[in-house]
Amino acid sequence: MKLSRIFAAAASAIVAFSATGALAQSEKAKKQAEIRERTQHALNDFYRANPKLKEEIAKAPGYAVFSTYGFTFLLGGAGGKGVVHNNSTKHDTFMDLAQASAGLQVGASDTRYLFVFKDAKAMERFVSSGCEAGAEGGATGGTGKKTAGGTEGQFLGGQVYSLSKLGFQAGGAVAGTKVWKDKELN
Repeated sequence: MKLSRIFAAAASAIVAFSATGALAQSEKAKKQAEIRERTQHALNDFYRANPKLKEEIAKAPGYAVFSTYGFTFLLGGAGGKGVVHNNSTKHDTFMDLAQASAGLQVGASDTRYLFVFKDAKAMERFVSSGCEAGAEGGATGGTGKKTAGGTEGQFLGGQVYSLSKLGFQAGGAVAGTKVWKDKELN
């Protein structure tokens, strides 16, 4: 009798752990789908703003798209999630992005970033270390679904584009950006 109780308890534990694993996988897949959907919307925003980007991205070894949300008043911060897409393998790497800034600045925004890699090594370096620092200045604004303000620049591994949506930012600041792999979603 005791042995049957032990087996019943062990079987229950196995079923519970299996269900927990399945739920975790389901939650992971759900989060991945949400991020893919957001990044696809952001990519479409970039294509509308600059149709030539579609060709540039198609020719590149890969690209990264991030959606970030932030607030600034002298000190600022923003964070978001995104995907690095390898055009050769069609593999997506889920990433996190955080920004911090200090300077004469005020605002809140919803900003999208697009990194287009010049070669596979630059893309791999971005996925493995993904750090960037710089200075920024200017003003961008937008309301509703209208996009206003966009910038284009370079980073060590290629070209970077940004679009502001829903918000206003003004001023100048020294800012740092850190990008890293999302351990939970990869």
